[in-house]
Amino acid sequence: MPGSKSTAEQYADYKLKMQKIADVRNAIAVLGWDQETYLPEKGAAFRGQQITTLSSIAHELFTAEDLGSLLHQLQNNQDLNAVQQKNILLSIEDYDKNKKYPAALVAEISEATNQAYHAWIKARKANDYQIFAPALTRMVELKRKEADILGYEDHPYNALLNEYEKGANTSMLDTIFTEVKSALSPLLDKIAQQPAVRRDFLHRNYNKDKQWKLGIDILKEMGYDMKAGRQDISEHPFTTSFNPLDVRVTTRIDENDFSNMTWSCIHEGGHALYEQGLPSEQYGLPCGEAASLGIHESQSRLWENNVGRSLDFWKFQYPKVQQLFTENLSDVSLEEFYHAINHVQPSLIRTEADELTYHFHIMIRYEIEKGLIDGSISTKDLNHTWNEYYRQYLHVEVPDDAQGVLQDIHWSHGSFGYFPTYSLGSFYAAQFFASAQKQVPELATDIASGQYHSLLEWLRTNVHPFGRFYTSNELCEKITGKPLQFSYFLDYATKKFL
Repeated sequence: MPGSKSTAEQYADYKLKMQKIADVRNAIAVLGWDQETYLPEKGAAFRGQQITTLSSIAHELFTAEDLGSLLHQLQNNQDLNAVQQKNILLSIEDYDKNKKYPAALVAEISEATNQAYHAWIKARKANDYQIFAPALTRMVELKRKEADILGYEDHPYNALLNEYEKGANTSMLDTIFTEVKSALSPLLDKIAQQPAVRRDFLHRNYNKDKQWKLGIDILKEMGYDMKAGRQDISEHPFTTSFNPLDVRVTTRIDENDFSNMTWSCIHEGGHALYEQGLPSEQYGLPCGEAASLGIHESQSRLWENNVGRSLDFWKFQYPKVQQLFTENLSDVSLEEFYHAINHVQPSLIRTEADELTYHFHIMIRYEIEKGLIDGSISTKDLNHTWNEYYRQYLHVEVPDDAQGVLQDIHWSHGSFGYFPTYSLGSFYAAQFFASAQKQVPELATDIASGQYHSLLEWLRTNVHPFGRFYTSNELCEKITGKPLQFSYFLDYATKKFL
């Protein structure tokens, strides 16, 4: 047809439209980052209005009829290469899903999220769940609506879970957490019979500025590009990316807890390295986005635990830390330090939990989320429900709401379905790291000498560059030759802790 555009021109139009949408979404992300780092308290209401407006604009752009028409013109076009075809296929999936959302619901969810976040902050400060309860009730109602709009099989929670981990469902997770209970509980019993570990030195006074310097140094050594990112302080550590050349992390510092900042820096650094490793030329397109939250979490947990809590890692780092905090650690050997940072004991706080009991924290949140969405659990006295779960699974008494139901930010963001990806990420991490150890013979030696480039290069080659081209399990099979298997994590944990 005269005047019709070529496939290359149509794809260029598609890319331009998608990048325009990404620009708006990343403007929202900048406002969100500022909200959790530097926003003055009185600016909260207008900030909510600004985010709601931009969210509506992004939704309108992504559900526009001309974009849908263009996507379907490009669908199954053999003139496109494999990556371009995958971008179109995934964009059609996303487009069709977003078309299901009424614009009014998008605005309502955005407004509710802003209100819930600030209610959560106030509730935490007051140590009173009931301050947060009305906002959470509204959020759960909206998430139920969202599940109905998206559609699901078997359980409404599956619709929300699929937003973070494509292909995952309650049946899969029920099976995995049954394995967690049956395999990890006996392991924990054996560990409990071992001699007590000295840990008092981790809770001496560690100067805030020195901790900050240590965190920055470790991030740089890991390969985090400070010219393409920065670190700040926030209530809850997080990573946010506006593009691969602007990926930011936050941490929090407790001067009486060495562990708090150190491993949050390593954890968020792992997330950030993944984002910095995504292909810049795919900005705004599916193949420029993370494969899933489970794969994202695999990167943070791999660095935090498989590397950051290994003896090899601290063979290099500990002498430096000992010199930085001489007054605290001069009487502590490397072996004592290593055993202390890998101490296994049921605890209250998920982000500070050891890497074994951690999965019971996730299982509790998973069970509660399922119940909230299907209505079998109420938000009214959720703090009491939470406390009972902790008593049942971790055998600990929750003293107050701040250390209990209010400890995580996720529900104030409306992130229902997110928590299970933390456990999935740990299990992917163990499987990936086992492959890296086989494929990079010098890996242990490199880590013990403070050289992490061989590991980062392996990740840049095998995990980071594909974006959403592969699903989580497809990527796992490509890297390891097998789908996700809990046995890798169990083998890693058994060797390490026994």
